[in-house]
Amino acid sequence: MSLEEILSFLFQTYQVWTYGILFIVLFAETGFVFTPFLPGDSLLFAAGTLAAAGSLDIRFLFFLLMIAAVAGDSVNYWIGRRIGPKVFFKDQGRLFNRRHLERSQQFYETHGGKTIFFARFIPVIRTFAPFLAGIGRMSYRRFFVYNVIGGIVWVGLFLFTGFFFGQWAFVKEHFSLIIFAIICLSFIPAILEYLRAKKREK
Repeated sequence: MSLEEILSFLFQTYQVWTYGILFIVLFAETGFVFTPFLPGDSLLFAAGTLAAAGSLDIRFLFFLLMIAAVAGDSVNYWIGRRIGPKVFFKDQGRLFNRRHLERSQQFYETHGGKTIFFARFIPVIRTFAPFLAGIGRMSYRRFFVYNVIGGIVWVGLFLFTGFFFGQWAFVKEHFSLIIFAIICLSFIPAILEYLRAKKREK
């Protein structure tokens, strides 16, 4: 069963409560470091497709899911900010030590804004980026600005792409393949950045 079929089933079963289910899934995907496996890009695209079919209101859906994305990142940030100093308490620990914490703080002071924005478009990374921003004690005001901008662009891009193109016959016939392609394309920025980093090291 494809994601679109799952959403259609949810709407037929729960009607207006489908909005709440979508909100919870997107909030959890961005708000908790242990749920990066939940759908993000593909969920937005499929929700847009469902809205194009008349099942959901696209304007309300955009507003609701934008709030879910921004709120999720904010919660994740504060979780990282609260537990970070407690986790990185050892000076010589292999994984958690103060040196790593200091490096994280320096990184987010320099690159925090663009990291929060571009992380929106990379699965898994978007779940961990706000958490690490909190650990790195990035200014919340600065974090919030990029969080809102990134949330609006991310939700709008995938939601309205599904809304405007999801009803095309080709898209309907190859929906699962297109979702898979979206997921694969989402990892390209992370792969390119990794290759650049390896090149710089050499």
